[in-house]
Amino acid sequence: MSRYLGFIVLVFCLVSCKAKKIITDTKPIVVDTIKNETGITTAQIIQKQVHTKMDFSTLYLRSYIKYKDEKQSQNVSAEIKIKKDEKILISIRFLGITMAKGLITPTSVQYYEKINGTYFDGDYRSLIQWLGTDLDFNKIQNLLLGQPIDDLSKSNYKIIETSNSYQLSTLESKTEKMFLLDKSQIALIKQLINQPEQERKMEIDYTNFQNYANGFLPMSLLINAQQTKGKTEISVEYNSPTYNEELTFPYSVPDGYERIFIN
Repeated sequence: MSRYLGFIVLVFCLVSCKAKKIITDTKPIVVDTIKNETGITTAQIIQKQVHTKMDFSTLYLRSYIKYKDEKQSQNVSAEIKIKKDEKILISIRFLGITMAKGLITPTSVQYYEKINGTYFDGDYRSLIQWLGTDLDFNKIQNLLLGQPIDDLSKSNYKIIETSNSYQLSTLESKTEKMFLLDKSQIALIKQLINQPEQERKMEIDYTNFQNYANGFLPMSLLINAQQTKGKTEISVEYNSPTYNEELTFPYSVPDGYERIFIN
């Protein structure tokens, strides 16, 4: 489990998916304006979705995490502190003891885990090479807050409308992406990244949205990642979020820990 404590600190699930970084055209893409049966366009849906983003300076989340793969399972508690667009501090605890802690900023990722007495201190370039996924601070922050990992305004989407949802789907360089939005609130209830040729898929479900003065926040996340060597499931439950309080972000590696390097 010690290996996965560090993984959870980084981003809960992106490390399990290991989707290959996709190289796409760097030219700006105009959002698709194709209308569905009711006449709404993707641009209008995306504009409405933008308004669901939370407006806050700091956010404190008490969390409960269940991790399960085909070999093991583990339940831990977590404390998540976010200073919007600046830093995220995640502390993983088991039986009240801090077993791992990570500090994530737009330029660096640091974490340590207690079982093996190791720590990592690096940037996103080494993580991207190691994990095989295009990872950055904004993607991690969006994942935690129930927002699309990608900027929806940068791609073209096909709309499928049901009685209670909008589904935006796209295919880019053999990678399928799908974002499912609740029709009444335009809140994200599912996002899916699928690479059939590599047999890799990651699906994140968001439920139990609470409407706070700062915006919508999902209180439950269910992450399923599949690849050739197995499946991983991580469920996250938030409890009693607090906003805009003065938070501290203490992080220091205990003495005697061994630094690990990612090649």
